[in-house]
Amino acid sequence: MIERIYILESVDPVIFYGVNNANMQLIKTLFPKLRIVARGNVMKVIGDEDESELFLKKIREVEKYCEEFNSLNEEVILDIIKGKAPTVVKQENLIIHGMNGKAIVARTDNQQKLVKAFEENDLVFATGPAGSGKTFVAIALAVKALKNKQVRKIILSRPAVEAGEKLGFLPGEMKDKLDPYLQPLYDALQDMIPGAKLKEYMENNVIQIAPLAFMRGRTLNDAVIILDEAQNTTTHQIKMFLTRLGMNAKMIVTGDITQIDLPSTATSGLVQAMQILNKVNGIGKIEFNKKDIVRHKLVQRIVEAYDKFDDKKKKEARENREQKERKEERTIDNKLK
Repeated sequence: MIERIYILESVDPVIFYGVNNANMQLIKTLFPKLRIVARGNVMKVIGDEDESELFLKKIREVEKYCEEFNSLNEEVILDIIKGKAPTVVKQENLIIHGMNGKAIVARTDNQQKLVKAFEENDLVFATGPAGSGKTFVAIALAVKALKNKQVRKIILSRPAVEAGEKLGFLPGEMKDKLDPYLQPLYDALQDMIPGAKLKEYMENNVIQIAPLAFMRGRTLNDAVIILDEAQNTTTHQIKMFLTRLGMNAKMIVTGDITQIDLPSTATSGLVQAMQILNKVNGIGKIEFNKKDIVRHKLVQRIVEAYDKFDDKKKKEARENREQKERKEERTIDNKLK
């Protein structure tokens, strides 16, 4: 009789053990000669050496499946332990499996272009309207790279531009004041990584979410770095951010140039950077549009309505400007006469 310890390193024990420990109970039934005790992410196995080795081998396979698909059920466990390949439905344009095994896929042509651009370039600009999935796909690509051990960390950032509320009036410490700006990034991560694993990643700085100002002075190696809402960066901020790119690192910059919250006198760093870097090799550029909006169908109608309103305002402003110029010309002509 020997005692062996197995540690679940890459999965959430809650998912692995199943509802009311149903998965764990099945595993114990399939290995009746062993005494198996599970606490947290640690499994203790007592029994015959050969039987223990077989158990550990199969548990590694089960854990690997659980890590890839973020789900586990009794049918899969039976297949793996009996030596059969679990039935897997192939999903076209799959990026990763999110919570509860939900397939996260590149759903539109431009989302697929973003996936390809990320594979081929170390820096990618992705611009487009709200709801087009640019940030969600970017984070999915980062999580995939982390899972595949292509990088050691994910760094997500946003400029903390006040859109209606001043930071000083928000309650709490600095982290509490900044979290509302970063919440969309947390939401996306929670759709892709089990809660316990996400908490561990963040406590160990494997996943870092920070305001843009915190990037100064850093060199970011072995990481996927994402700058969201980049239209609200100043020209100095985005230059500072882009030059943080280190060895074995990839960077995705997302933004919507129709939703700039900077003062009217300031130039958007994103707009300027895309102009300056337009012909630089190694940089991908994807422009999303209204057809890429994958939220509620009403969102696309809202975007279209605002576009029409903006076009109307621009037309009126142009006509007023032309009318003013004609009036000034007539005034000059009258004076000359």
